[in-house]
Amino acid sequence: MENLIHNPLTRFLIQAFLIIACARLVGLVARKLEQPMVIAEVTAGILLGPSLFGWIFPDASAVVFATESLPLLKLVSEVGLIVFMFLIGLELDPKLLRGRGHASVLISHTSIVLPFAMGGLLALYLYPRLSASTVPFASFTLFMGVAMSITAFPVLARILTDKRLLGTKVGALTITCAAVDDVTAWCILAFVVSIARSTGLVGAVWTTVFALAYIAGMMFLVRPFLARLGERGASKEGLSQDLVAITLLLLIVSSWTTEMIGIHPLFGAFMLGAIMPKGTGFAQSLAEKLEDFAVVFLLPLFFAFSGLRTHIGLLNSADGWVMCGLIIVVACAGKFGGSAVAARITGLNWREASAIGILMNTRGLMELIVLNLGLDLGIISPKLFTMMVLMALVTTFMTSPLLRWIYPPEELAKELADAPGRTPLPVAAEVFTVLLCVSYDRSGPGMVTLASALAGRGSEARRLYALRLIPPTDRGSFHMDQGPERQGAAALSPLLSRAKELDVEVRTLSFVSPKPSHDICNVADVKQADLVLVGWHKPLLSQTVLGGTVYEVMRSARTDVGVLVDRGLAAVRKLLVPFHGTAHDKAALALARRLAQQVGADVTILHVVNPKRRADDALGAQETVDEVFEGEEGGALRKSKVTLKVVAHDSPADAALEEAGRGYDLVLVGVGSEWGLTQRRFGIRAENIIQGCPTSLLVVRCYEPAAVPAQAPAPSQPMLSTALTAEPDRT
Repeated sequence: MENLIHNPLTRFLIQAFLIIACARLVGLVARKLEQPMVIAEVTAGILLGPSLFGWIFPDASAVVFATESLPLLKLVSEVGLIVFMFLIGLELDPKLLRGRGHASVLISHTSIVLPFAMGGLLALYLYPRLSASTVPFASFTLFMGVAMSITAFPVLARILTDKRLLGTKVGALTITCAAVDDVTAWCILAFVVSIARSTGLVGAVWTTVFALAYIAGMMFLVRPFLARLGERGASKEGLSQDLVAITLLLLIVSSWTTEMIGIHPLFGAFMLGAIMPKGTGFAQSLAEKLEDFAVVFLLPLFFAFSGLRTHIGLLNSADGWVMCGLIIVVACAGKFGGSAVAARITGLNWREASAIGILMNTRGLMELIVLNLGLDLGIISPKLFTMMVLMALVTTFMTSPLLRWIYPPEELAKELADAPGRTPLPVAAEVFTVLLCVSYDRSGPGMVTLASALAGRGSEARRLYALRLIPPTDRGSFHMDQGPERQGAAALSPLLSRAKELDVEVRTLSFVSPKPSHDICNVADVKQADLVLVGWHKPLLSQTVLGGTVYEVMRSARTDVGVLVDRGLAAVRKLLVPFHGTAHDKAALALARRLAQQVGADVTILHVVNPKRRADDALGAQETVDEVFEGEEGGALRKSKVTLKVVAHDSPADAALEEAGRGYDLVLVGVGSEWGLTQRRFGIRAENIIQGCPTSLLVVRCYEPAAVPAQAPAPSQPMLSTALTAEPDRT
C-alpha cells in the first residue's frame, strides 16, 4: 500500500478524501442530534487520529497519515484557517459592538474576567503536573486564562439561528456579548502570543509597538480604501475576479505583516475581515465566493490535523481523567456561572439568564484554533492539549440539549410568534384565524385567496398569518445578511402582493426551523388558529401527498388542517364537496358552508352510493347537509346555491374526479380511504384524486382530540369540525 501512495500529492488527495467523507458522514449523525457541524468535524478528526483509526489500524494509519506527510497537511490547513478567520471577521458586524446597553456590557465583561481568573487559578494546579519547566509560568497562566475565556462566535451564531433564538431578546443579547468576547479574547491572545514569541522584555515591547502601528494603519489607511472597494463590489455582478484578487492580496499582506510582527497570521486575517465594509453587501458577496471551499474542503483538514494531535490514549490514568474532568468543570463554571449570574443581575429571569449562560459556554472551533496555537508555541503539552480538546467538544455538545431543556420549543414558538414590534391584529367577539404555511413563493397567491375567502371580508373578524420556515444552513453569509428575514420576505412576496389586491391584511412570520412540522404546530397553538393551511408540491422521490412534513402536521396539529393543491386558484365561486359522512368530510363541508356564508359561493355536495344499494340510503347525507347549512335567513348564505347530488358508482374517488371536471373553482375533500387519501409518512403510489383532479383541491383533516397522544394538552378553542351548525365563538 505504501508503494501506491508514495507520491506526496497522491497521499494528500487520499487524506483529503477520507477527511471530508468522514466529516460529512459524522455530520449526518450530528444533524440528527441537533448538533452544529463543528461537532461532526472535530469528532471526525479525532476518529481519524491515533485515538481510534491509529489504534485499530496502526499500519494503515502510519501509511495514510505518515509523519513526513503531516507538514503538507498542516500547511494547507493553516491556509484554510487564514481564509476562515477572514470570514469570521466578515461576519463580525461592528453594529453589534456599538450602542450596547448595561446588560451586554456587564455580561460580556463578566464572561471574560471570571473564566480568565478561574483559568489562572487552575494553572497553579496544572503547571507542575502538565507543563515543562522550560515554559514560563506567566505564559502558561495567561494562556489558560484565554483558553477558558473563549466563546465560539461563528458556532454560536449558527446555533442561535438553528434554535430560532437569533431574533429574540436572549439571542440579540448573547450574540452581542459573544462578539465583544471574541474581539477581547483575540486581543488578549495576541498579547500572550507576542510574549511567548519574544526573547525578552525589549522584544515584547517592540512587538507591542509594531502591533499598535499595524492596527492604526489598518484602521486609518486600509479601511478607507476598502470602503471605496466595497462600493464597486456592492452587488454580485460588480464583484469581479479583479476585486476578489485585490482582496486576497490584501489578505496575504495583512497575514504576512502580523506574522513578521511576531503575533500570528490569523490575527491579520481576522483584522482585515473585521474592517471590511458591511453595509454595502460587498462582504456578503465576498463571503459567498470564498466560504464553501474554505468550510467544506480546507477547514476539515484543520480538524483532522488537530485530531492527529489528539491522543486520548495519553489519558491512561485515573489522575489524567480527573484533571480532564476538573478542566471541564472549571470551564463550565466560569463561562456559564459568570454569564448567567451577570444576566440575572441585569434583570433577566432565570430561564433567560440560564440560556445566555449555556450559549456563552459554547467554544467549538475557536477553542481549537487557540489550542493549536498553544501547542505550536510549546506553551501546552500534548496531554493537556488532548484534555482541552475534549473540554471544547463537551462544552459545545452540551449546548443544544441543555438549551432545549431550558428553552423548550413551545416557549420559543410563543416568543417568536409574539415578538416585540408586532402590533396585534384587531380582536372581535367572533374571529376566524388561519395560519398559512408557505414553502414556495408560487403557492402563496392561491393560499391567501382561499384564506381571505374563509376569514371573511371584515378585518375585525379575521386574523391571517403567513409562516415561512427556512431550513438551517452552515453558510456564514446567511447569518451576515439576516437570512431568515430576507429569505422569508422573498418567499412571501407573491402572497403579500395578492393580499394587497384583495385588500387583506396578512401578518408574516419567518425563522429558521430544523423541524418544520413541530414549529408549525407550535405557532398554530400560540396563534389559536382555526385552520392550518399547508401548500403542497410534488415530492422529489415519492408520489404521496400526505407524507413527510404534511403527514407530521396532520398527525400533530391541534386544529383542523387543510392541504391546498393549487392549480391556479383565483376566485372561490363554485365548490364541490365529495361527501361520505366521515368526520373529515364533515369538516370539509363546514368549510364549504363558511365559504358560502362569507363570499356567497355555490356548493355542490357529491354523495356517492353503492349501485347495489337503494337510493334512499342517501337520506342520511341529506339530513347532514340540512343540519350544516341551516342558519341565517339572509346574507350571503341565503344567496348561495346548495345542491346535494347523489350518484351511484363503484369507486367514490373516480366519481369525484368525473364531477370535478365540470367547471368548479375548488374541490374540498376530507382525508379518507374512500377517496384514496390516507395519512402516511411515506408512499409508493399516487393518490389518484390528487393527481387527476383538474382544478384546485383542498384536502381537509378534522382535528379529533381522541386521536392525539395523551401527553398533548387539550385545545383551548372549539374547532369547525366539532361545531358544524355554528361558527366558533372566539374571544
